[in-house]
Amino acid sequence: MKREHIEPFFATLKAANPRPTTELEFTNPFELLAAVLLSAQATDVGVNKATRRLFAVANTPAKMLALGVDGVAERIKTIGLYRNKAKHLVETCRILVERHGGQVPRSREALEALPGVGRKTANVVLNVAFGEPTIAVDTHIFRVANRTGLAPGRTPLEVERKLMERVPPAYRHDAHHWLILLGRYVCKARRPHCERCAVARWCDSAPKALRAAPAGAAPSPTAG
Repeated sequence: MKREHIEPFFATLKAANPRPTTELEFTNPFELLAAVLLSAQATDVGVNKATRRLFAVANTPAKMLALGVDGVAERIKTIGLYRNKAKHLVETCRILVERHGGQVPRSREALEALPGVGRKTANVVLNVAFGEPTIAVDTHIFRVANRTGLAPGRTPLEVERKLMERVPPAYRHDAHHWLILLGRYVCKARRPHCERCAVARWCDSAPKALRAAPAGAAPSPTAG
């Protein structure tokens, strides 16, 4: 993707969805952290079903710690790897209570020191809970960044660094939401729906006929 195409690419995504956000359900930074921890190899829909049961009885680190591993596991057993996730979540709660006064830390270093929290999870929390202009590269963003030519790279970290360099500052805060939604609903892994992608005209992999299409010719890029 040519650099001069990046601005209209994101302007189009913004016009279609001015205030994007995560599809995970949460009401405070701790619930967000817990939901993201549980989301590995699971869908947001599946995680939301589990966290509704979990957060109804434990929506703070102290309450989660009191619930214990077995109690957490029982409420999240509908999602994959639930036993290991329960252990990580309870240990994370222990650290939050003992070292951070029961609060989710706002630094990357402190977040990544928590069990099960890697760079992607830290980026989500920093962005969604605390408003930092970070970009969490998941499988959808990795695919979209490479397929469109926006930020090609061989690893998530390489893609993240290129995105942070190429995405205009005005769009950086919401960029990962737009790209996730684009990958989840339109730019799918097996068969991308280029014919209904609003940003196909700037995509390196789109059919030639769509790359020549006038702006506004395609429907919303985040339509389900």
